Amino acid sequence: MKIIDILNQDQMSLSFEVFPPKKESSFESVRVATEQIAALKPAFMSVTYGAGGGTSEYTLAVAKNIKDKYNVPMLAHLTCVSSDKATIQQRIRDMKANGITNVMALRGDLTPELEQSDRSKWDYRYAVELIRELKEETDFCIGAACYPEVHPESPSQREDIRRLKEKVDAGVDFLTTQMVFDNNLFYNFLYKLREAGITVPVLPGIMPITNANQVERAIRLSGAFMPQRFRAMVDKFGSDPAAMKQAGIAYATDQIIDLYANGITNVHVYSMNKPDVAEGIHRNLSDILGNSFLD
Repeated sequence: MKIIDILNQDQMSLSFEVFPPKKESSFESVRVATEQIAALKPAFMSVTYGAGGGTSEYTLAVAKNIKDKYNVPMLAHLTCVSSDKATIQQRIRDMKANGITNVMALRGDLTPELEQSDRSKWDYRYAVELIRELKEETDFCIGAACYPEVHPESPSQREDIRRLKEKVDAGVDFLTTQMVFDNNLFYNFLYKLREAGITVPVLPGIMPITNANQVERAIRLSGAFMPQRFRAMVDKFGSDPAAMKQAGIAYATDQIIDLYANGITNVHVYSMNKPDVAEGIHRNLSDILGNSFLD
């Protein structure tokens, strides 16, 4: 099933993101964790690709396993930053052969090695180049990423939104934001997108912070603003792992409820291969989501 069809149903839904193992020896533990998340019957699940394509060989394996065993629609990430056209074409053929119909088209994070390389020789410098290729050669449902607080490499939000519209005009069906900890930033960003003529569905990305050590990494990856109430939560409970986990799930749940209450029907959760965290959020929202999420 294509994700855009799910989003167009205008029903409240929840989706989860997982990541593939970094090495073959870890595949079994990842398989178990991702299957436990799939058993919650989310609207769909996405599988990341890894910085520089480092775990790309396992992305499709995880996606196919969940699709085949649980009939959960899968969104496979595909990054182009370190790939040549032949590699991308093979990835596309592999996804088609395995029944994957949804692709998250990304440039991808730059590793230190890639940052030092000669970008003029790359086959793909920007995600929009990959999106155009996918649109011309496939009938995939295409997703793309966006930054409510401005892409770290963009000079301004105006320029960032202009480039985002280029991606949408090239064929993107929906957008998913980087992690957001203050819903007001998302609402403001969504208003600016609509003003710019970007009308595709936009899913807010919610990251449950259940370990105080995650905070620094989250800021580094997304540049996300941490509101005072979030910082107070981490200060109060960060030294107690069990309390921090419970508080992090509660904070994420509160964000999601606020989004639903304000008319945002689709929310994407960065569940980080943590079935207990996904299940905690699922349990908190079960009556709200009703038959749109549960049997």
